[in-house]
Amino acid sequence: MAENNNNNNEVEELDINHLMQIRRDKLKELQDAGQDPYEVTKFDRTNTAGEIKANYESFEQKDVTVAGRIIAKRIMGKASFCTIQDCDERIQSYVSINDLGEESYKAFKTWDIGDIIGITGFVFKTRTEEISVHAKEVKLLSKSLRPLPEKFHGLKDPDLRYRQRYTDLIVNPEVKESFVLRSKIISSIRKILEDKGYLEVETPILNTISGGATAKPFITHHNSLDLDMYLRIALELNLKRLIVGGFDKVYEIGRVFRNEGMDIRHNPEFTELELYAAYQDFHDMMDITEEIFSKTAMNVLGTTEVEYQGQKVNLAPGWKRITMIDSIKEACGVDFNQIQTDEEAVAIAKERGIEIPDKTKETRGDVISLFFDEYVEKTLVQPTFVYEYPIEISPLAKRCKDDKRMTERFEVFICGREYGNAFSELNDPIDQYERFKKQVEAREAGDEEAGMMDEDFIQALEIGLPPTGGLGIGVDRLVMLLTDAASIRDALLFPTMKPLN
Repeated sequence: MAENNNNNNEVEELDINHLMQIRRDKLKELQDAGQDPYEVTKFDRTNTAGEIKANYESFEQKDVTVAGRIIAKRIMGKASFCTIQDCDERIQSYVSINDLGEESYKAFKTWDIGDIIGITGFVFKTRTEEISVHAKEVKLLSKSLRPLPEKFHGLKDPDLRYRQRYTDLIVNPEVKESFVLRSKIISSIRKILEDKGYLEVETPILNTISGGATAKPFITHHNSLDLDMYLRIALELNLKRLIVGGFDKVYEIGRVFRNEGMDIRHNPEFTELELYAAYQDFHDMMDITEEIFSKTAMNVLGTTEVEYQGQKVNLAPGWKRITMIDSIKEACGVDFNQIQTDEEAVAIAKERGIEIPDKTKETRGDVISLFFDEYVEKTLVQPTFVYEYPIEISPLAKRCKDDKRMTERFEVFICGREYGNAFSELNDPIDQYERFKKQVEAREAGDEEAGMMDEDFIQALEIGLPPTGGLGIGVDRLVMLLTDAASIRDALLFPTMKPLN
């Protein structure tokens, strides 16, 4: 079977090469005749196919000029039909020798699927009621030298679709719609935040210190400074510096980079929203999270009730809020309020068969986190805020007043996945310094994801950070949720791919 597949691929490649040579020969004939399509620099179109179809009564019998890629042709002697696809729709055109003249019509018949053309003519409906353009003039604007891949492969192989997103967008219109929706989602987020008084800012992608999250960074080198630098793994620390500097509400939607594994939920570079508000706490961040998700769903889908991979979810405000310890107790009956020491926590983990992967993490807080991962996360289908996280896994969050081992932090879960992370931000420089020291110790012990000491950030806290609420939301995951995308690669125009060769 493998040999047959290889033979089929070789035949397909030969067919493609043969068709490409035919197209190159056609191009040379045009160039030799002084009609090189690549020399066209501009084409004045008056309307798109979508505008015409949406407002047929206004366009009927009126002249228009449209442009797009040929995706279908039917040659019928002295009259033909072709369909072009532009930025938002497809539209048919009736092309005849009587309207174009013999020479132009002859040239039109030689054009290929994939060529980009311009058409001038009047709008009408065919006998089958299809809105069309009756061509008076056609012009070749760009020659396609490679056949569209679905002619051979169907372009259904996800790997090929991600590698050749340009052809995926042409032959799979629903893919294009998903990315139009992505743009609308981001615009909606911006509008919501700006209406609430948040200022959009930009912070550096290259940093001399890796911080703001627990993740392995990408390392690059600045030649002029002879200095290793890190692509940011989070937006957090610089945004909080701006709160110190006097901005009350700031946000950034930007790319972050983490040198970790890839799967259906993780890409090495992804888009994150982070926002910070002075004089607020993590409860306020819960409120704005609900608002961002519910309003964005209404703005782009017209409803807060969505279906993700067969699971129905209601994003309307009023999400469940539960502590991490209580969620574990609900899921498996273990109550960490009754387990006070590290030794007791490690013992219950062994009893339940939960492996602690690192001796340095044999603490009550780390065991609580492992229990949550094992028993709770996958059960959270409806939007749920899980709050009060152990300090061991929350180096930038403020401690809870009634239990200093826990922090004022939450994560939001939908359909068993984490979508956002928020804190009442730690603004005690002495406490922050000690937590950074523990991160440094972990890093020196071999934890490549542990953070570094950021002396400048400590200085900023010493200047004074007001009580602040901070929130991070994975934009790609929100796009996945609202477009029902199974993989993060379906939410990114150009996901990271290993080179074929």
